Amino acid sequence: MERVFVQSFGCRASQADGAALEASFRQRGVEPLRNPDGADLLVVNTCTVTHSADVDARRTIRNLHRDYPNAKILVTGCYAQRAPEELVGIEGVEWVVGNADKPEIAPLVLSDREAYHGGVVVSSFDRNAAFFASPVRDIREDRTRPNLKVQDGCSNRCSFCIIPSVRGRSRSAPAESVLEQVRDLAARYCEVVLTGINLGRWGRDLPGELRFVHLLQRLLGETSVRRLRISSVEPMDWSESLLRLVADESRIADHVHLPLQSGSDAVLKRMFRKYRTRHYATRVELARKLMPDAAIGADVMTGFPGETDAEFEETVRFIAGQPFTYLHVFTYSERPGTAAMSQGRPVPSAVRRERTQVLRQLSDRKNLEFRQRMVGKTLSVVTLEERGLALSSNFLRVAISHGREPNQIIPLTVGSATHGGLEESKPFRILNA
Repeated sequence: MERVFVQSFGCRASQADGAALEASFRQRGVEPLRNPDGADLLVVNTCTVTHSADVDARRTIRNLHRDYPNAKILVTGCYAQRAPEELVGIEGVEWVVGNADKPEIAPLVLSDREAYHGGVVVSSFDRNAAFFASPVRDIREDRTRPNLKVQDGCSNRCSFCIIPSVRGRSRSAPAESVLEQVRDLAARYCEVVLTGINLGRWGRDLPGELRFVHLLQRLLGETSVRRLRISSVEPMDWSESLLRLVADESRIADHVHLPLQSGSDAVLKRMFRKYRTRHYATRVELARKLMPDAAIGADVMTGFPGETDAEFEETVRFIAGQPFTYLHVFTYSERPGTAAMSQGRPVPSAVRRERTQVLRQLSDRKNLEFRQRMVGKTLSVVTLEERGLALSSNFLRVAISHGREPNQIIPLTVGSATHGGLEESKPFRILNA
């Protein structure tokens, strides 16, 4: 194999896995291609969080085989770990390798062992739970804010979620490894995004009773990184000490994301979530008190099995009463092997879509109000690779003058709220009479 192309789907953690795969090939003398043209091997790194993610993966595999019939295809990722038998039968697929065996992909396909001619390699995480990650540029947005996965897996058992069974228990990247990678990234990038499957659990499996806040303190004290951004952290892991550190440290983005899933306590109980709305609200209240202009976001799910009209209305009222600045709204998707499959009567698909639309409209209103409140204020932004755009510390996209170079942190004054973002204030020009 001399020419390899890796395509990743799904969350930031999956993107980081894809970057690690590319790095493992690179370490063995094979430079991954930027596109599949001319590749000998096509690696499809899948997601399986929803049914549509599975559909997208199968479609992509078939399209790749149609367009590049002479290339071998290796499928890995969460879908491969969950249901390898669904993938191995797709025409053109040579290997199916689960998440637990991702570190072995490069040596496997580059091996001279002629006796091996493809097949399925899916191990249990009980046997193989190595931490596998590398910094990754977020190709879905820009290339100036690399993601660094510092935690993987999840030890929770939310009734709707398949991820613990396809990524294993929660495990942390060693602090020294994280420090080394952030030092390297800080020399080249202004902002680094810390990510994980259950990020707030970082350190719980390491000796020394470590917590995520301890990692942040070391990164601030022992690296020159100009800005850290924290991705999603579970509500009860947003401790007061963590929130105060984010509020007090100018080098951490003013951005707090707490998955909610539902604003109904009855639904949260059926989801096996470990908090109730009153607990969640205390975290949001403290975040807003400490950071009046911070972005506060949440993941919300609609159409969970048995969700009644009354329970959905509870969610709407709860969200309306919280100072959210944006929502990521997801429609419930049946996942075989999860407890939710046997919980309550399925909500009709049309009702799920309608509820999703209601919450997205509510999110749009809240975001507009937040953006309007920023007009006239000076925000710290990082300029993006896409010229004329920047991202503020509080997670707002800002249209800026085209003369600015990407990958810079600069202050700017907001002139107006635009459709979906903000616009930099233009300086007044004095015209001659």
